[in-house]
Amino acid sequence: MRGLSLHVIFRRILFFIVILASFSTFAQRKKSIPPARKGSSIINDSAKSVYGPKSTQWTTEKDLFENRPNYRPLDTTITNYHRWTYVQRFNNTYKDLGVMGTALNSIFPTVPGSIGASAGFSVYQPYFDTEEPHYFDTKSPYTKMRIIWGGKGRNMTRIEFSRNINPRWNMGFDYRPVLVEKQIQSSGKADRIVVSHYYDFYTTYGSKNKRYFLLANFRRIRHRVNENGGVTQHSPDSIFDVAARLRFSATKSEEFRRNIHLLQHYQLVKAFQIYHSADFSKQTNSFTDDKLKDPDALFDYSTNLPGDSIVVNDQTTFLSMQQEAGIKGNAAKLFYSAHYRFRTFAYSNPKLSVAETTGVEHYLGGTVSLQLDSLSKISGAADYLFGGYYNIEAQIQSPWLEGSFKNSLSKPGFMQMYYRGGHDNWNQTFAGVSSTQAQGFLKYRKGRIDFRGGATFSLLNNYVYFRYDSTNVQKVLPYQSKGIQSTFSPEIRMDLEVIRHVYFRPQVIYTSFLSNDDNALRIPELFFNGQLAYENSLFTKHIYVHAGVDFHWHSDYKALGYDPVIQQFYVQNATVSQAFPLMDVFFTGKMGRTRFFFKYLNIFQALKGTGYLPTPNYPGTRNVFDFGFEFLLFD
Repeated sequence: MRGLSLHVIFRRILFFIVILASFSTFAQRKKSIPPARKGSSIINDSAKSVYGPKSTQWTTEKDLFENRPNYRPLDTTITNYHRWTYVQRFNNTYKDLGVMGTALNSIFPTVPGSIGASAGFSVYQPYFDTEEPHYFDTKSPYTKMRIIWGGKGRNMTRIEFSRNINPRWNMGFDYRPVLVEKQIQSSGKADRIVVSHYYDFYTTYGSKNKRYFLLANFRRIRHRVNENGGVTQHSPDSIFDVAARLRFSATKSEEFRRNIHLLQHYQLVKAFQIYHSADFSKQTNSFTDDKLKDPDALFDYSTNLPGDSIVVNDQTTFLSMQQEAGIKGNAAKLFYSAHYRFRTFAYSNPKLSVAETTGVEHYLGGTVSLQLDSLSKISGAADYLFGGYYNIEAQIQSPWLEGSFKNSLSKPGFMQMYYRGGHDNWNQTFAGVSSTQAQGFLKYRKGRIDFRGGATFSLLNNYVYFRYDSTNVQKVLPYQSKGIQSTFSPEIRMDLEVIRHVYFRPQVIYTSFLSNDDNALRIPELFFNGQLAYENSLFTKHIYVHAGVDFHWHSDYKALGYDPVIQQFYVQNATVSQAFPLMDVFFTGKMGRTRFFFKYLNIFQALKGTGYLPTPNYPGTRNVFDFGFEFLLFD
């Protein structure tokens, strides 16, 4: 078996069994010890802990902001628990460089989350944004530990801890390291391509009279990647060779993010509150290479800057501070808010002629939502940035319909306009980027079928993108399209119980280009996800299982290439990412408070001996064996 030797697999499975046995023994021992007698001769042999997943509840900042705490029990379900990589967590709608932890990019168009000034670097942003903490109300100290041992040294750990100091004050932290070894030309154990450490600390506090509420968190990530530039292929199959030749040997990229966040409100009367929020953020993106090991000839361009004679060290930093004040409240089923936001920013690149660019932004906006019942909600939000930039959103959620609408005019990223490094140089001005996206899905659920059918419409104007042009001296440059890009994507999703305990879950997306000026978008025409799984409880409900096959496929298309020097995906015309069936076999189980999974990836590569390219020149994950488990503690 490729990826892990049999003795390593056996050793890890044995270790897992020992862990389970230890917890089982401890639980039985704890249960068999009679409680201390306090003046009574009666012994309660059935006494057991009342703390567990139902007594520890969590919610989100959005729910707390809308004064609907919506605390819910911990999720201990096992459906799709085995999908631990970020690409699979996004249902394959994102692509990476074939290795867990590398640069990510959405396959389908997205609307920017912010309309103001930004650094312009986003390929590592999902590793930070998806870790935003939840907020807890615990009756006892709560700890969750999740450990994943992926094949070929693809490892991730996730630790959560939270506890109530008193019924009104909670605090906790999260820690998530990602350590991934090189998948090609590895020199041995701990020769890593990705080293990422994320952690946060958070707290919530409410006053006795429930008029004052405070939420705060500190979040930090340092995400480092040893870039290899992809494989230099000499034949169609050599790119999938485990000893293939890599383009780079001594290049490194890094993203550092830090954010301090505060939200507080005070209730003046029942339906009226004043609130304040603050954010202090820092983002630094850097790239280094050693010209003695990776000479300029390997790169498409060189600026030959002073001080870069041997080692290239590029770095940009984006600092921002924002203060928001406003009013909000609830009137029956209606929630409303209105705000003014003040934001300062500074973009710095020491190699530019003007090393730092600063500015101030002023916003006005608000939100409204109507909770019709426990299953139906209508909401909307608007944000206006002085200077003509704006964002408008609306959502509807009901038992038979869900839909959303987003329209924004946002500032292009600084990096796309002003940048200089050891291998790239440009200085230009772009207009605001217009983005519109509308989604609508009809839902039907009866008996064994849960069906959703609908479509997504996307429209882009003044779209900013990177493009490879072999006729230029500097090959990869940013451009702003003068035309329009619009797509229409019908989609079908289904959850069908074929026979008792056997489920079929397909997702099919067909994308049609209504307009694609400058050929700026690259999307596969057909996109398919599927799962055939068996779900049931066994051994008188002592173990719950979810086992089956995951399947993914997309049609041929010219996927975006990747330039590690500037951490940007770009339009290219040289390589076609061919259709390749990805199939994973998995077994997921739950025993008591412990969840675990076994998974074998990419069966077709094991059978055919060849693989796939999620990004041109970057081979996808090979056929390997993954194993992970998680346990919960409540004392």
